[in-house]
Amino acid sequence: MATVSDTIAAVATASGRAGIGIVRLSGPAAHVIASRVAGPLPAPRQARFVTFRSPEGEPIDQGLLLCFSAPHSFTGEDVVEFQAHGGPVVLSALLDAALAMGARRAGPGEFSQRAFLNGRLDLARAEAVADLIAAGSAAQARAALRSLSGEFSTLVRSLAATLLALRVEVEAGIDFADEDIEPVDGERIGAALAALLDEVNALVASAERGRRLTDGTVVVLAGRPNAGKSSLLNRLSGHDAAIVSDEPGTTRDVLREAVALGGCALELIDTAGLRPDPGVIEAEGMRRAEREMRRADHILFLVDAADAAAVAAVADDLAALPAGTPVTVVYTKCDRAPAPPGAIGLSSVSGEGLDRLVHWLAGLAGSGDDATGTFSARARHVEALTRAAGHLALARQAFAGAGGSELVAEELRLASGALGELTGQVSSDDLLGAIFSTFCIGK
Repeated sequence: MATVSDTIAAVATASGRAGIGIVRLSGPAAHVIASRVAGPLPAPRQARFVTFRSPEGEPIDQGLLLCFSAPHSFTGEDVVEFQAHGGPVVLSALLDAALAMGARRAGPGEFSQRAFLNGRLDLARAEAVADLIAAGSAAQARAALRSLSGEFSTLVRSLAATLLALRVEVEAGIDFADEDIEPVDGERIGAALAALLDEVNALVASAERGRRLTDGTVVVLAGRPNAGKSSLLNRLSGHDAAIVSDEPGTTRDVLREAVALGGCALELIDTAGLRPDPGVIEAEGMRRAEREMRRADHILFLVDAADAAAVAAVADDLAALPAGTPVTVVYTKCDRAPAPPGAIGLSSVSGEGLDRLVHWLAGLAGSGDDATGTFSARARHVEALTRAAGHLALARQAFAGAGGSELVAEELRLASGALGELTGQVSSDDLLGAIFSTFCIGK
């Protein structure tokens, strides 16, 4: 796409005081404005020590001027950076000078949006810029950097190319059915569809792992009253976030706590104990607990290992949980009684088993030993990939049955559209606006 005609400017460093602050400009007038603010321009990609001046010629600060020429810049346009002292007053004065000389104040994410529009980044890589900036752990930063370097986009493009080749063959069989051409090899097409579906499903799983790492994993602590949910929350959070009491029904509302375990962000949710015939207030607490369990990424169902009745009723208790959310059983109070063989057991009092649980939770959140190739992803990526997999499954079903080649071709077309949404090959203005509005102003 062609570049837009105006020049944008913004402070590109965080608010507050620092040794260095940067004002960035991008657009066709960036170099002209820079020469008026700082004098003669240095060669592209070389720094020059200059005095920055207001439109009236008054000195603002001294610092470094860097210029980048289109298309060899982050945005694909002419870009300038004023690197000055990082005081809010100085940076505001520099920005005001650029605006007075013809620049427009940039909107959230507008620099990255221009990089996307000018073909410097695809949409998934542009989103990874924001994910890298927002990373709250080393694992999140590594995953975002892998996406920014193009790992995720490369996988998507490879699948899209394979899918396109299948579409061409299937649609050629439709368009030229009466021509004297080699017939479609049904067995090979069926095998290719099956293999492609397996690859997309594998990418869905990888993207979901990346989504949990990027967004944080929501884990609900559930179980009968006095199963040790609040004690475990306190132990994992490192402080007394929840009231702990031997009296059943102490926790009656949802309690959320953000924690970092194994370099990964998790949101732990303590909930009311689940039991039959609760009182009115406890019943409301259980209703809220069930709501959170339906929304969660995972449920830790805690069982008091010293409570023989609770241990015997595990299967029945699990059957009563909301369907669709993965569940892991954890046996608590193992300082009083051992967990069943092979089960996860721990004691919030002695700390026994906590290291194993933390390692397991880190793996659940996208880190751990199996996360070497994890890339950052977002909920929209998982949703688009899931739709692509659904269309491929329908195409395979139609191909194997009596659905007809036209139906197969349509499902393949829809699957291609879903993959195209990931990198921005298929996108709407509303989608782009929603994505780039989450970025910081200077990026």
